[in-house]
Amino acid sequence: MIRTADIREWRTQNVVDPRGRVIGELEAVYVDTRTDEPAMATVRVGLPGRRRLVFVPLEGAMVGPGYVQVAHDKALVKRCPSIGTDDVLPVEDEETVFRHYGLAYQPGANGERQLARR
Repeated sequence: MIRTADIREWRTQNVVDPRGRVIGELEAVYVDTRTDEPAMATVRVGLPGRRRLVFVPLEGAMVGPGYVQVAHDKALVKRCPSIGTDDVLPVEDEETVFRHYGLAYQPGANGERQLARR
């Protein structure tokens, strides 16, 4: 299990897929609001001037020297709904990110978001 405190140290490190292909740079960690455990990360992708952030689940992720390897293929991650580098994921788009990866979306009992940035 990757702890929030540990993975924060890897901010700006490369995020790679299971085959070792670089997806982008780790930008932030999001925790599941029900458990406070790391659930997703945002990855900075794109060319300078056209950068965006995509979300990727951290389940099954491994940390190596100078990288974080996620369990999802580079092409799948890059097709994930994205936000601008200075934007916040709108609450109405949160479920779409989970569906992109075939994950169940479970907001709080009062409609609270499932993800919170740490």
